[in-house]
Amino acid sequence: MPGFAEFEARSIESENSKANEEPVCRNETLSEILACYQVCDQCRLLNSTDVPSLLETFDIQSSFTVYTAVCTETPGSQFEFQQDGDYLIAGLFPVHNSRSTTRTVPVLPDCNTEVFNKHGYHLMQAMRFALEEINGATSALLPGVKLGYEAYDICSETANLLAAFNIVSKQNAEHQNEQLTTETHYDPKTIAVIGPDSSTYAFTTASIMGYYLMPQISYEASNELLSNKWLYPSFFRTIPTDRYQVRAMLQLLSEFQWTWIALLGSDDDYGTQGMQSLSKLALKYGICIAYQAIIPSYSEDTRAQMLQMIKGIVQTNVNVVVVFSGKRKASGFFSLVVEQNVTDKVWIGSEDWSMSTLVSRLPQIKSIGSVMGISVKAAEMPGFAEFEARSIESENSKANEEPVCRKKTFSEILACYQVCDQCRLLNSTDVPSLLEAFDIQSSFNVYTAVYAVAHALHQLLGCDSEECQKKHVHPWQLLQQIKQVNISINDAPLYFDNNGDPPTGYDIIAWDWVDDSVSYKVIGSYSPNPERLLINRDLINWNAKDEKTVPTSVCSAECWKGYRRVLTGAHVCCFNCEACPTGTYMDINDLFNCKPCEIHQWSLPESDACLNRTVEYLPWNDITSAVLIITSVMTLLLTVATAGLFLLNLNTPVVKSAGGKTCLLMLSSLACASCSVFGHFGVPTAVGCAFLQELFCLSFTICLSCVAIRSFQIVCIFKMSGKLPKAYEFWTKNNGPHVFILVSSAIGFFISLLRIVLDRPVPTENYSISPDKIVLECSGTQSVGSAMETGYMGLLSFLCFAFSYMGKDLPANYNEAKCVTFSLLLYLVSWLGFYTTYAVYKGKYTPAFNTAAVLASVLGMLGGYFMPKCYIILLKPQLNTAAHFQNCIQMYTTKKSDH
Repeated sequence: MPGFAEFEARSIESENSKANEEPVCRNETLSEILACYQVCDQCRLLNSTDVPSLLETFDIQSSFTVYTAVCTETPGSQFEFQQDGDYLIAGLFPVHNSRSTTRTVPVLPDCNTEVFNKHGYHLMQAMRFALEEINGATSALLPGVKLGYEAYDICSETANLLAAFNIVSKQNAEHQNEQLTTETHYDPKTIAVIGPDSSTYAFTTASIMGYYLMPQISYEASNELLSNKWLYPSFFRTIPTDRYQVRAMLQLLSEFQWTWIALLGSDDDYGTQGMQSLSKLALKYGICIAYQAIIPSYSEDTRAQMLQMIKGIVQTNVNVVVVFSGKRKASGFFSLVVEQNVTDKVWIGSEDWSMSTLVSRLPQIKSIGSVMGISVKAAEMPGFAEFEARSIESENSKANEEPVCRKKTFSEILACYQVCDQCRLLNSTDVPSLLEAFDIQSSFNVYTAVYAVAHALHQLLGCDSEECQKKHVHPWQLLQQIKQVNISINDAPLYFDNNGDPPTGYDIIAWDWVDDSVSYKVIGSYSPNPERLLINRDLINWNAKDEKTVPTSVCSAECWKGYRRVLTGAHVCCFNCEACPTGTYMDINDLFNCKPCEIHQWSLPESDACLNRTVEYLPWNDITSAVLIITSVMTLLLTVATAGLFLLNLNTPVVKSAGGKTCLLMLSSLACASCSVFGHFGVPTAVGCAFLQELFCLSFTICLSCVAIRSFQIVCIFKMSGKLPKAYEFWTKNNGPHVFILVSSAIGFFISLLRIVLDRPVPTENYSISPDKIVLECSGTQSVGSAMETGYMGLLSFLCFAFSYMGKDLPANYNEAKCVTFSLLLYLVSWLGFYTTYAVYKGKYTPAFNTAAVLASVLGMLGGYFMPKCYIILLKPQLNTAAHFQNCIQMYTTKKSDH
């Protein structure tokens, strides 16, 4: 019950005046306060401002019943216009506006004495225009049926409430008549309500009409809470819900990257709900609200508050202000903005004021900056201006021809007409220029609402035949048909979704100034389904020094690519910029964190994207590979040739002294070692990693075993046979050399097999070598198995060195110390060089170094051990005789005896 609490407050003030100021009854509950008052003749009850909080729900409900009874009995006509018909449509239009906005009690003003509202007048005429078309002789929509109307002037909230009660009271009266009479008499009644314009008023009427399931179609009430069908089951509208308007505003802000804004809303349901909805969604669009406030109605009492609001906008350094307000309160606010000389801002207006002349015609309004706004889709109503002209001509016929009211504005003309009984209003040809775009758009919403009711009634009365079946229609029956309406009016689709909302979107408009004259230019559109915002920037002329440069409104300048945001305060729009380190990048979907690149990617510092790493391996066609392959083939051929030469001269003294058949085993192992290098070229494979690399280790183990036993055997012949004859005889009879080679090779084979089973080398991608490269290699280079193999080969090398050193003074033909030492030195140097290089470099050419070490080892053994023998066989055959060897032995024995 709007105003009831204030009314009780006034009553209490009246009681207070009868008592002294002190003492005052200040208790907790209303019952305690009244008890105090009854026993204290000198007590003032309490301040009137304390009353509203004391009103309980039961009190309000009971009081509302009494209030309803009084209101429905109030005599007097509330209609601006009315017309009889078979079915009546009620219209709620603000033809006048109440002058007072600060009443504290529910007073019902005389609307005819209030301020004329030309916009509301156009809305009412739009309903009459639609009904005239529907009732026309040429219309086939409702043949044989005439629609009537009752247009209520809702100049105040109490007038709106009284109109709603007037409508539903007739429903109750008719229900009673139906129960009391048996006559088949059809009594016309209201079947639908068009309006009201205000969301605040709509909440009241929608609650009342919803109880009776009376269809109500508003043309300007856009609050999204009205879409709740549980609370307002019979409410529809032909204007888009504010839910879409809020999203359109946010997308408009995002389009121009305005992330630092101020948000203002009027102190009514329309402004506060719109402001709250925008605040909730702002962060999802990356928009920060630096300042937020409520716009009251302008008065001397609220002037200081509004000035403080303007000061807050200036102090927050925002360049864009969103104003979600009705046109009248926006007009009062912007008059102060002009007065305070606030300039060079961008103002985003809601649909209620963005095209309203109440704001755009304020003196010096151009100085505030650029104005953009949301507007209901532009529409055409052919014949509407002419209809209003005919209505005015009808009024003119009641007055003398002269004098004529010639004023500037429509409201001034009608005001002139109201005080001059002898005045002709104006020529009908003057009317079209008084219809503004905002009036036409809203009037079209009224027009479509009437047609929605008519089409629903068409289906309900079965008007597909030549004439409708005129029958009693209950509002709830019409309600079901309205839900199914799906028509097109002047190429504009009209249907209602499950929430009673239309499918239409919005136009995006900008104020375009030519000198001091403003026009509303459509620069884009917003579609809710699918959601899409289209803006033509070329159409915008910014009201600034440079009319083509888009204004900016940010707390912090946008970070460069590859820099993340580091918050400096509570707002996500205020930040410092920090470069992303190597291996990370700045993702546009997360501006506050540098994301690490995938394992197969890399990035430099300050990157906004990752690059794929370069895959590296030693290809077959690389020049280094070609050189090594040729060298390995030549080594293999040399080894085979040496083996062939030794095989042909197997029984010669040189071959026998070198080991005889043992040499063939050594050469075979060196040939296998030469073949192992082919596993190092191309993309590593499982076979190459697991077997070819192990082939070298096993082959060279056999070779070293042969060299070691050969060195040991020579030492035994010349130095141990005489000193330890039995041991030498045992060694000889039991094939000691062969057993040693077999056992030593078996140990090497076991180590290699154990490594393959437990720690088998496999192809792997090494990401740690270089941040921008992936090196393909075989795993296990530094594994335990590899260490065991290397250690065992080192042990055999040490034995070779030891036995060679012990035989350093043997006959020249049997002295292998220099050859073995040279071969082993080449072997050790080559692998020391490889491991040293591997410690400082791991990359594409690591397999090349490995191959070089293998070939160096093989060539070292060939060159140090076998090439001197080949030289004697091929070039010094005179030294390859038994006599020569016997002579050398005798000389060694004689020399030994002399010592």
